Amino acid sequence: MAKSVTVSTFEAEVLNAKTPVLVDFWAVWCGPCKAQEPIIAELEKSLAGKLKVVKVNVDEEPDLSQRFTVMSIPTLLLFKDGDPVETVIGVLPKSELETKIKPHL
Repeated sequence: MAKSVTVSTFEAEVLNAKTPVLVDFWAVWCGPCKAQEPIIAELEKSLAGKLKVVKVNVDEEPDLSQRFTVMSIPTLLLFKDGDPVETVIGVLPKSELETKIKPHL
């Protein structure tokens, strides 16, 4: 299960991570976010050790949403070496997400 991050833990969990980090910007009320959850869980399992997955609740952490210009959810940002290297807005099938993520692993 992806760990929730906050403004206070974002730097340690994401920006300073040794592996690439997939950040899932979501909200409790977001239907597409719920539809995407099992896809991200599968990715987290299949890429364990190569990819870290964390979640940011946009309602609880509006500063992080603004910092990374998250305008709609679900939005996935892939960070590598502290920098965002890939953005996915909306729900994609697992195969398409893997295609976007794997070049950065």
